[in-house]
Amino acid sequence: MADIRSLPALADRRPLTSPQVTLSALPEGTVLQVIAGPKTPDLTRLAGEAGLVARAIAPGQWFLVGNRPTAHQDMRRLLAMLEPDASGIDQSHGRVRMLMEGPMAAAVLSKGTAVDLDPTVFPPGTTAATLVGHVSAHLTRLDNEAFEITVLRGFAAALWDDLALMCAEYL
Repeated sequence: MADIRSLPALADRRPLTSPQVTLSALPEGTVLQVIAGPKTPDLTRLAGEAGLVARAIAPGQWFLVGNRPTAHQDMRRLLAMLEPDASGIDQSHGRVRMLMEGPMAAAVLSKGTAVDLDPTVFPPGTTAATLVGHVSAHLTRLDNEAFEITVLRGFAAALWDDLALMCAEYL
């Protein structure tokens, strides 16, 4: 019988590193998509209590993300705390997160997205749904020189390859 194992979507990609820019895969931990009505629960607090971080991705929608998988019973408890004003669905199996950081990270990303990445327009903590090249992604500025890129699992390798080409002049 074959030994079936789940591999991270970017298992065969090694980090690309230079003093100017670094591209690395983040751990495939937890990605919980939350949709809430006007009585939104305090998602920042709930996420923090679960060891996650809330990312606003659209009006009334968030990703709660973390580097470690959330146990099934903890996920059920978190989803129950959202009710009745919000609901969530585990997207951990279907989303992959990458990290691009360094002094030229914004310049590299600007080659592939129409988002204005000037820190006065797109400050730390801001997330935008955008295209990066031809791939739909959620781009979050973590600090002045670091960005998290969340993409559908099936597009992760293609986006990685596009980002590697965009980084080439700095590697």
